[in-house]
Amino acid sequence: MGRKLKYAAAALLVVAAGIYLNNTSLLAPHRDGKPVLLAHRGMAQRFDERDVKNDTCTATRMLPPVHDHLENTLRSMRASFDAGADVVELDVHPTTDGEFAVFHDWTLDCRTDGQGVTRAQSMAKLRLLDIGYGYTTDGGKTFPFRGKGIGMMPTLSEVFAAFPDKKLLINVKSRDPSEGEKLAAVLNALPAERRRTIMVYGGDEPIDMIRRLTPDVRTISRAAIRSCLIGYIGYGWTGFVPSACRNAMVLLPVNVAPWLWGWPDRFLNRMDGANSAVFVLGPYSGGEFSTGIDTPDLLARLPRGYSGGIWTNEIEAIATIAGKNNN
Repeated sequence: MGRKLKYAAAALLVVAAGIYLNNTSLLAPHRDGKPVLLAHRGMAQRFDERDVKNDTCTATRMLPPVHDHLENTLRSMRASFDAGADVVELDVHPTTDGEFAVFHDWTLDCRTDGQGVTRAQSMAKLRLLDIGYGYTTDGGKTFPFRGKGIGMMPTLSEVFAAFPDKKLLINVKSRDPSEGEKLAAVLNALPAERRRTIMVYGGDEPIDMIRRLTPDVRTISRAAIRSCLIGYIGYGWTGFVPSACRNAMVLLPVNVAPWLWGWPDRFLNRMDGANSAVFVLGPYSGGEFSTGIDTPDLLARLPRGYSGGIWTNEIEAIATIAGKNNN
């Protein structure tokens, strides 16, 4: 019996050693270079994020501005790239006249001088709106951007034309599969090498449609990222990458990252081998998925020499610390 226990213990040690060697990042090739920075909403006005819900009017919670850029505008995107962003995120809504409007909110009432559901409007009407109309830092006493955002809501095609060689992340705001079908048609009309610079995320249904119709575009949805991370935590020790993690944009909360097999370098190499891009977010604490890497303290939680992706709402500050500020 003693000999059998010794053999069993030896076998367990061999298995444990095999798992360690297959997953330790110490033996993985390290990718040199600076991190890939993703500017969420481009250069945008920050707001008080406490108790924010999906229907909260964030323009009325604006913090004192430190710049004059408005999110989802060509000017904001250009400033983000100039500040050091490698990727800029933007939000889209289909319009009644066949375009995709680049705008964050589901409705117009909060941020603009218009009313109604954004996707129920024509682009011709949306172009007339003042997208800076609703911003206030003092409960409505003053509106520092009112009158300064007229005609600044672009179309997706205008974004493509303005930044023909830049990497973009498109956020589909709905859960409508037909919107995914419409966006897939737009993407499939682009050259193949251009599609490879574009990623899309959003509701499960439209993203499933885009993933099926435009397979060379990296995508992610809430259901897909949960499936990806849970699957990888469960059996990633084998080196196998779950299908949800393949050809994907892998969004990874900074407090979840250390639990992943092979973090950081072996994990990043595995995702790269699956044609996926990894972007680390702020901490996940339940409810909404997470925020961004927006402070020096959060940035310091990443491993030394980290060269994967970083999702941030503070592109100027994070780019400066990461040594990527182009100004």
